[in-house]
Amino acid sequence: MKLGTRGSPLALAQAYETRSRLSAAFDLPPEAFEIVVIKTTGDRIIDRPLKEIGGKGLFTREIEEAMLSGEIDIAIHSMKDMPVLQPEGLVLDTYLPREDVRDAFVSPHVGGLADLEPGAKVGTSSLRRKAQVLVAYPHLDVVEFRGNVQTRLKKLQDGVAACTFLAMAGLNRLGRSEVATAAIETDEMLPAVAQGAIGIERRRDDTRTAEMLEAIHHTPTGQRLAAERAFLAALDGSCETPIAGLAELDGGTLRLRGQVLRPDGSEALDDDQSALIEDGAKLGHEMGRKLLERAGPGFFDWRG
Repeated sequence: MKLGTRGSPLALAQAYETRSRLSAAFDLPPEAFEIVVIKTTGDRIIDRPLKEIGGKGLFTREIEEAMLSGEIDIAIHSMKDMPVLQPEGLVLDTYLPREDVRDAFVSPHVGGLADLEPGAKVGTSSLRRKAQVLVAYPHLDVVEFRGNVQTRLKKLQDGVAACTFLAMAGLNRLGRSEVATAAIETDEMLPAVAQGAIGIERRRDDTRTAEMLEAIHHTPTGQRLAAERAFLAALDGSCETPIAGLAELDGGTLRLRGQVLRPDGSEALDDDQSALIEDGAKLGHEMGRKLLERAGPGFFDWRG
């Protein structure tokens, strides 16, 4: 079986985790699963904001084309990079157990955003994080900060910004949790939809692969993502829309928190609802629709 992935250290760590789980589930040697690295447009162009060059699909398009052509059998994705719609012939229905969903605050200078002086530079390429920072700390200066974990840490060392953010999940998977100055609680910074989750995509007609993937699917993660991605879909979410969402399970109940923000950080709208787990996707869709109504036309447009 050929496992397609991006080539960053984090993407490879996710591919190795997937291979380990498949190997253990079927008592097969790791060599039975070949990891195929595919360079994406999003990996090649790192000097411009994602919204200028096509959004999140830039990290998935070439990998999905390789799967449709039969070059690979499955694709392993960070779910927060995944558009809500899959290309014709592909399906995304397998999720590994979710990691820490929180954002990591990273700075060699201070312990948290509240400690920064007015005008201090905060580095991030995420429109969500930028808007969330500016809502709470309008006196800070947010600057563009793209690249993988290693690239961003070097930019921090070079003084491009006083701090940045990474996902705790990525740091944990890389064995680099010590890089985080602090984990930001979700009440302070609600994470991206599906943050911390690994998704596995396959060809819809590949029943053999579907049966194998069923053995490693983590149902609670799937239930949470069903609600979060329905919320995102109702908002027509993309890289150009600052959206945050997090579903959590408690017994048979699913709690969903959602947030939409103006890109300039001048306003944020929040909602917090609960429903039965089986109604999670319906809850996500309704919450997204209601927040869209509250936001009104032009909410996601850039001002100035």
